Amino acid sequence: MPELRKDPVSDRWVVISTERGRRPNDFGSISVGSEANDSKFCPFEEGNEAKTPNEIVAYRRQGTQPNAPGWQVRVVPNRFPALRVEGEVSRSGVGIYDMMSGIGAHEVIIETPQHNLQLPDMAEEDVEKVLWAYKQRILDLQKDKRFRYVLVFKNYGKAAGASLAHPHSQLIAMPITPRYVKMELTNCREYFQQKERCIFCDMIRQELGSGERLVYESEYFVAITPFASRSPFEMWLMPRRHLASFIELPDEGMFQLAKCLKEVLLRLKKTLNDPPYNYVLHTAPNPVNRPGKPDYWGTLLYDFHWHIEIIPRLTNQAGFEWGSGLYINPTAPEEAAKYLREVKL
Repeated sequence: MPELRKDPVSDRWVVISTERGRRPNDFGSISVGSEANDSKFCPFEEGNEAKTPNEIVAYRRQGTQPNAPGWQVRVVPNRFPALRVEGEVSRSGVGIYDMMSGIGAHEVIIETPQHNLQLPDMAEEDVEKVLWAYKQRILDLQKDKRFRYVLVFKNYGKAAGASLAHPHSQLIAMPITPRYVKMELTNCREYFQQKERCIFCDMIRQELGSGERLVYESEYFVAITPFASRSPFEMWLMPRRHLASFIELPDEGMFQLAKCLKEVLLRLKKTLNDPPYNYVLHTAPNPVNRPGKPDYWGTLLYDFHWHIEIIPRLTNQAGFEWGSGLYINPTAPEEAAKYLREVKL
C-alpha cells in the first residue's frame, strides 16, 4: 500500500510508492563508471594547472610551488561562476518583484590529482583533506559580511549535473539564505520552541533505537535513510554530538567524518553499481547582523544541527513532481537501509 510521509525538518511530503517497489538491480543500468573522459584534456588534471584560475588554497607536498604540480587538494575559482565576487550587494524593486545584484563566490574543490580516483576509493586521510578544504573556505568566506550562506555540494555523474569527470566538489557563497535551508532553520526553531530539544538529536535517538533506517553508526556519526526519503537510497549523515555549524566540528572529528563519508559512499557505489548522486552540506548560516532583526536566528546554536544529505539520481522529476512539489520514491527507506547495511565492501 502506498504511503504519504512527511519530513519533520522541511515539512515536505513524499509519496513512498511501495507498489512500484524497486530493488538495487532495477537501477543497475545507471552507472557513472563509463563516463570518464580523457585526462589529457582535463583542466583539473595535475600538470594542467595553467588551464584553471590561480589557486585560492592548496594542500601540497613540501617544496612544491603554487599553481604547479605537487598538490593533493586544490581550490580554485570557478571559471564560469554562477555569482561574481566583485561588487556590492544592492537591492531593488521592479514593480511587485524584488531583485538584487548577483554577488557571491563560486569555487571548485579539486579533490585529488588522480583523474579517476573517487571519494569512496580514496584513503581516509585523503578524504579528510577534502573536508579540511571545505572548512577552511567556509571560515574564510564567512569573514565577508556580504555573504549570508555558503553551500558546499558535489555533483557526481552527468545525471547529477557534473560536466567534468575529474573528482571535484563546489561551493557557492550567497548574499541570501537559500529557501530550502531557511525552511529547515525555521522548522528546527519552531520544534525547539515547543519542546526545548533539537529535532535532529531526537531523530538520531529514535533511529538508533529502532535501527530500521540505520546505515552506519560510530561513536561520532550516524547515517540513515530518512523517513520521508525523496529519492531511492537517499541518506543523511549527521554528527551524534549537537553542533549547529560544520565549522564547529573539532579537529579529531574531521577524520571520523572522513571515515563515515567514505564508507557510506562506498556502500552506495557497491549497492547500486556506482550511481550518479549529489551531496549537499547543510550548515548554519553566516552569523552576520541583519538590519532591523537583532534576534534573527537567535536560538540557532541550540535548535539547528548540521548534516550532509546524499541524494542518488535514480529517478526523474516529471509533471506530478513539478506541479505538486511532492516526490515519488519507489523504494521504501527501510528497504534501502537494509540493502546498504548488508552489502559486502
